[in-house]
Amino acid sequence: MTPSIVQPQPATSVPLPPAATAHTPPDLVAAGKGNPAPPAAAPKGPDWWLMMRAFLTQGKRIASFAPSSRFMARKLIDGIDWAQARSIVELGAGTGPITAEMVRLAHPKARLVVIELDPVLCGRLQARFRESPNVEVVLGDATKFGEILAARGIPKVDHVLSGLPLPSFPAAARDAILETSAKTISAGGTFRQLTVMPLIYYKLYRRYFEDVRFRFVPFNLPPGGVYVCRGYRGASPAK
Repeated sequence: MTPSIVQPQPATSVPLPPAATAHTPPDLVAAGKGNPAPPAAAPKGPDWWLMMRAFLTQGKRIASFAPSSRFMARKLIDGIDWAQARSIVELGAGTGPITAEMVRLAHPKARLVVIELDPVLCGRLQARFRESPNVEVVLGDATKFGEILAARGIPKVDHVLSGLPLPSFPAAARDAILETSAKTISAGGTFRQLTVMPLIYYKLYRRYFEDVRFRFVPFNLPPGGVYVCRGYRGASPAK
C-alpha cells in the first residue's frame, strides 16, 4: 500500500528479453514500454512480514504495518456490480488481499490492473496472481496511473480502489491521483479508499468529493474502514 515516485513498469517474476515482461502486451513492448528491471521474484516470507518490513523501512509511503483483513477487503469492494464491471484499477495493492477478493468475484472478461511501487511487494503480487489471466500487476507510479491505463487501451474504469496513504501524500501528488480518478471513472463509478484511522480524514475527502460515505471495519489490524466517494468536485481549500 504505497505511493509512487517512479515511471510505470509492468511487473514480472520470470526472465524475459530485455524489452518484454510477463504481462506486457506486444504493442507496448514494440513501443519501448517494457520493464528491463523487474520486481523481486517471488519474495520469501509471510505477507505480514513483508508488510511490516516495508512499513518499518519506508514509513509514510506504506499505509499500514499489516495486510488488510478479509473483512476490510470485502468491505472495500462491497456494492460493486460484478456482473457489469469490466475494468477496475487498484492502487497500492500491498500483498494482494483486496486483489484476491476481486479475482474471486470479477467477471472473466473484466480487466483488473493492479499497481504497486514496492518491488518486493510487487514480486509477491506477481507470484500470487500469475495464474489469473484477467489480472495485470504493474510496478509503477500511482500518480501516473492514467498513463498506465492509456498505454493498455483502457480509457475508463468502473472503479478505483486505493490502499495508498493519501493523507500523508504531498498535496500535489494527492491531487494528481484524485483528478486522474475523476477523469477516468465511468458514470456511476466510485473512488474507494481504505484507512486504518477511522473517520479522522473524512473532511479531507469531503474537500474532493460531493458524496463521501464511511464504512467502519472493526475486524482489521488495526481497526479501520472504507471511504466510498462519488461526485468529484476538485480540491477545495482546507478549513
